[in-house]
Amino acid sequence: MAPTERLPHEKGFHVSWDQLHRDSRALAWRLDGQSPLEGGAWKAIIAITRGGMAPAMIIARELDVRTVDTISVKSYDHQSQSAAKVLKAPDAGIIGDGTGVLVIDDLVDSGKTLELVREMYPQAHFATVYAKPKGRPQVDTYVTEVSQDTWIFFPWDMALQYVQPYRGKE
Repeated sequence: MAPTERLPHEKGFHVSWDQLHRDSRALAWRLDGQSPLEGGAWKAIIAITRGGMAPAMIIARELDVRTVDTISVKSYDHQSQSAAKVLKAPDAGIIGDGTGVLVIDDLVDSGKTLELVREMYPQAHFATVYAKPKGRPQVDTYVTEVSQDTWIFFPWDMALQYVQPYRGKE
């Protein structure tokens, strides 16, 4: 393989559990006191399953938000994107139009998932840990931007294993 050729996983951004925890806490700090409700406290968090669940848990702890629910949106089949559709939504009576609600996901890629959820909760605040340029307009707050062609490897997708050195055997 020529030095300029790359396998898809080589333009990857590998995120460890520790890094995800640090970045999620950084996102919580940015969101602290930013709610439009009196006192700036958030009334609820909606985690976009599945990737938004770990950051939402950390942010809920950091901001002392006790009402946490999920919205299940399917927009990927394996590693290819498809049309986003809602499989499960939170209690509409609690969430309303989204005022004072944080919607959390791990990553915004194309923005299709967040666009769909934003239609449901137009007054919610949308936050992701990581953002790609195409989806960034759908996010109100994020921590780290990566290029559109970067594949993020999240810790729940990875297993620790030996990797042979680049130049061959040790």
